[in-house]
Order: sequence, then structure tokens, then C-alpha cells
Amino acid sequence: MRKSHAHLSLSAALAVAGALMISTPAGAAPNPAADPTAQTAQTPLERQILATGNGWASEGPGTTGGSAATAAHVYDVRNKAEMVAAFAEAGTQPKIVRVHGAINANSAPNGSLLTCQDYAEGTGYSLEQYLQDFDPATYGRSQEPSGPQEDARRLAAAKQAKTIRWDIPSNTTIVGATPDSGITGAALRINGATNVIVRNLTLNDSADCFPAWDPTDGAEGNWNSEYDLLQVINKATHVWIDHSAFTDAPNLDSSQPIYFGRPYQVHDGAVDVTNGSDLVTMSYNRFSDHDKLLLIGSTDSPTRGDPGKLRVTIHHNVFENVGQRAPRVRFGQVDVYNNHYKVTADSPIPYEYSLGAGFSSHLYAEANAFTLPDGITAADIIGRYKGTEITTIGNAVNGKITDLRAEYNAAAAPADQLAADTSWTPAYRTQMHPAQAVPALLKNSTGPIFTSGAGS
Repeated sequence: MRKSHAHLSLSAALAVAGALMISTPAGAAPNPAADPTAQTAQTPLERQILATGNGWASEGPGTTGGSAATAAHVYDVRNKAEMVAAFAEAGTQPKIVRVHGAINANSAPNGSLLTCQDYAEGTGYSLEQYLQDFDPATYGRSQEPSGPQEDARRLAAAKQAKTIRWDIPSNTTIVGATPDSGITGAALRINGATNVIVRNLTLNDSADCFPAWDPTDGAEGNWNSEYDLLQVINKATHVWIDHSAFTDAPNLDSSQPIYFGRPYQVHDGAVDVTNGSDLVTMSYNRFSDHDKLLLIGSTDSPTRGDPGKLRVTIHHNVFENVGQRAPRVRFGQVDVYNNHYKVTADSPIPYEYSLGAGFSSHLYAEANAFTLPDGITAADIIGRYKGTEITTIGNAVNGKITDLRAEYNAAAAPADQLAADTSWTPAYRTQMHPAQAVPALLKNSTGPIFTSGAGS
């Protein structure tokens, strides 16, 4: 881990930021909407803050992350040990963490890579034995697994969790130093923290080595994995997630085996906002090749602190070959506008729905573009999960403005109808673009496209 040793005040640092100016890669189309938060062209990527009015995370004091970090709290990291050390050393002081290259979370303290077999070693866990012990043909489907192999699975899972689960502290900006910077295999958490910025990173493949079999989950049972690429949990607030990429690739769930007649799913969510968290903006990200994407809201029960919280803005993102939950909402007021949802005919992820109206949800979807293949219709875009209302205005399906709620209701049973939600109107928005313009607008503007120029 390298610290910045330039002893400059923030104002002086900004004045000499020519060496740190943001640049986009060759071939990226110039687009003033691609970075609506850059205060000036001279502001280094890692010093930028969320602009006023840019989504729920701009409410109140806004989201500044580690922009005020002193030189002693600017870190250039290239591996897991350096990143974890930076978090620990700075604590909740404003800090900037610049990620260089690809960091693998499944690594030992000496930097060697760890496999699922390494985590299982010494626990007694054997997938072969686990499958034998809990085969529904002999174990049945009326009770969850218990016994030596389930205990061993939990021990092995705990070893992996200790290795890959990292908490990002309050007052942090973490950015990719270049467009190819990223973290693979990690289960990052913003856990009860406040004022966090995550930008210009690729986060991929937080695969669970030890999915749990639950024969009581649904009619046929399910394999349940543990880790999200990024969790915003336990009353975390003021979080800005921008220009990042989230994907399961190259380890897609579609390549996993089938056990007990059910997919052996090793991935959970991409970004989940739960347990009373609040004031989050997700902008200009690219989400691809993932099933259960964005869960906003913990459970249907109010005991997790969700009522009155879970205010999230999701704008100018691309969702490509995403199966469901883009997002699925409980309780929260969630503003979803100017996003592009793309499903290809050869998608490796089965499509279920995009907009999930969950219990007591207030989802406002405006001017989004949906590009769908034959066999998927406008009526499929909304999924109802105990929700009663939703707002859909000016959305386009394959280039045609379409009333998504009307299309859903026309195909839904009487008991599943959704009313128009008149309870709120979004107040924190950047420029609104017509839905038909969104696909071209976002073509080269999402995901990691910046270079900070800092560190070497």
C-alpha cells in the first residue's frame, strides 16, 4: 500500500490537479451527462462529491465521501491486505482509497489464492457427502438440513466469510484508478456506515463456495447463497455508487450444476439496500449477467427498521441480461428513471421481471427504455410481490412509449392489480431525458470509464 506523500491542502491539491485529471478512454463518446457531478474539469476523480439534487443521497448534508482526506489518508492499493489495512488505519477519518489493477478477495495473507477446497479443509465438509445426507429421496422435504454435514458446511462458510467480507468505513471514497481496476470475489459491505462513495470499479463474482440447501424454500426447494457484491445494511446512509460495473462473469450461475433438481446457485444479490438503510444514489453503473440484482427492503416485517427509510434513486444505469429485481422494493420510496434495460435473445440469465412491487413499496419509474426480444412483452416488466401500487410514466418498450402499469394490469389476475401511486413525487433529479433517447445516451457512458491518473 502506498500513501500519497504530497503535503498539499485540499485547495492546493485541486489547483495542481492537472496530473490527476479525469480522462475517458479512446472511443468513448463525449457525453456531458456521463458525469453530472464533476465540479470542474480540474477536480480529480477521487475528490469529487455528489452534486446537489443528484438523487436521494444528496438530501441534507449530501454525500462527500473521503473528498476532504489529508495526504496521510490517501492510499493506493493493489491487493487485499493493502485495502483492508487502509480501512483499518484511517478508521472513520475522511479517506481516499485508489484501487490499482484487479484485487482478488479469495487470497491468503501472503497473497496466494484460496479455493473452495482450502476453506473446507479441516471442517469435515464434503459436497459429495452433503448431497448424500440431504437427498430429498431419503431426507425428505419437510425440514431444513441439520447434522454433522450441515455443521461442517457452516464452519467452512464462516472461513470464507472471514476472508472475503470487508466493511467500508464511514467517510470513504473508493475509486478505480483506471477503467480496468476492480475487485473480484469480495462481499463488500457498507455496514452501518455513512457518507461513502464507490466509483469507477468493476465488482464481480462474489461466489459462495458453500450454498445452503433448503428443501422448504418453495415447492421444490432451493439452493441459497450468502454473498452480495455490495451490501448497504444496518442503517447505512448517504451512499453514492457511480460508474461501476457489477457482474457474475465469468462464473455465471448458468454454468453451475443441478442438484436435487434445482440450480446450484452460488451468487446472491449485486447491490442490496436493507435493514433501515437510507439515502442512496446509484448512477451510470452497468449491471450485467446476474439474476437477483437489487433488493431494497429486508422483509415484509417492519421490525428491521425499514419503514420510513430505503429512499433510493436509480438513474442512468444499464441493466443487461438481468433476471429480476432491478429493483425489487419493500417499504421504500425508490426513484427509477432514465435507465436502459436490455435483454438479448441469447441471454444466459432467464428473465423474470425488472420492476418488483413488494410489500408497502413506493416505486416511481419514469422515462426508462426497455429493449426486449421476442417472447418478452411489456406486461412482463412488472412483478407484483404483495405491492399494491406503482408509478410508471413515459417509459419506452422497443422504442415505443408504453404504459407499463396498464400492460401489467391487462395481463394480471384481478387480485394482482396495481393502482397508481399518488403518495409522492421524486424531488432530487438530474436532467431528465426522453426514454427513446436513453439507449444512445448511455451507450458509452456507463461503468468504469475514468482514469484518476494518481499513483503509479
